[in-house]
Amino acid sequence: MIGDPRFFPGAGPYPLARLAEAAGATLAGAADPARPITGVAPLQAAGPDRIAFLDNRRYLPALAVSRAGACILDPSNAGQAPAGMALLLTKKPYLAWARVAALFHPPPAVVPGIHPSATVAPDAVLGRGIAVGPGAVIGGRAAIGAGTVIGPLAVVGEGVVLGSDCRIGAGVVISHCIAGDRVVLHPGAKVGQEGFGFAEGPDGFVTVPQLGRVLLGDDVEIGANTTIDRGSSADTVVGSGTRMDNLVQIGHNVRLGRCCVVVAQSGISGSTTLDDFVVVAAQAGVTGHLRIGRQARIGAQAGVMEDVPARTDVLGSPARPAREFWRAVATLYRAAREGRRKAD
Repeated sequence: MIGDPRFFPGAGPYPLARLAEAAGATLAGAADPARPITGVAPLQAAGPDRIAFLDNRRYLPALAVSRAGACILDPSNAGQAPAGMALLLTKKPYLAWARVAALFHPPPAVVPGIHPSATVAPDAVLGRGIAVGPGAVIGGRAAIGAGTVIGPLAVVGEGVVLGSDCRIGAGVVISHCIAGDRVVLHPGAKVGQEGFGFAEGPDGFVTVPQLGRVLLGDDVEIGANTTIDRGSSADTVVGSGTRMDNLVQIGHNVRLGRCCVVVAQSGISGSTTLDDFVVVAAQAGVTGHLRIGRQARIGAQAGVMEDVPARTDVLGSPARPAREFWRAVATLYRAAREGRRKAD
């Protein structure tokens, strides 16, 4: 069930005109601007009082039989909607859906206060209206911005700076970090721990001191159980607006630009730089000391071992430009088919 009220308290109802305004969409079809809509739902389950969306033509058959009272979709698909359905037309249906869904299910309001079981150092600086959950720890000289939420059992280390309106999930551990505003760390994330640096000595390994920090820009979101090492001889930097999925590893001295996307189980080795708007797909690995150019895209399970130019898609291991990779795959399959034919 989408929007279970036990977990997602709702708002509304809202008239169609308000939804169109939030979505940046144009009303069409059987659209009475004053018609109330009570919530969101998928095409297959929506009833006459719900709004759905369509952002993929493969779901056009579901649109044709949907009972949704309203639907957000691209104007090119409007002709496939059933009669009587109100349409909110936009070239970016998924973005519009995100805005409408957030209208019905806004983030929970912050309930300020410090739980009695939390531990807060006397010299920590706490902004107005913050919430600190059970068992959380805030270390000495830490500074927490106004409206920030520190979840249960989270640890904010000594000297850490968090901006305003951040959301720090349960079990998060942060050290050696300066973060901007509206940063989200999902449960279990670890930020600022010692990086993987050591030198070989005559009697074994010698740990190299990791003397840098982690700098998180505004609006960064870090997934559950993701780890970001602090820098060694420089800072580890995550640019504003960047999103990381769950179970990502970021090595020391890595620098990510603005609005990068790093998907689950990916790893980026130390001292590599990702320019703005780079996408790293699931389970990809990027070796150290590389530069990945602006708007490059690293395919799933790719192994990147050399620099990637801007606006280039790479696949495979070792990663190659996408067209070269697919040509190699096609050649391999042709050879395999020819081998089977000769064997037969």
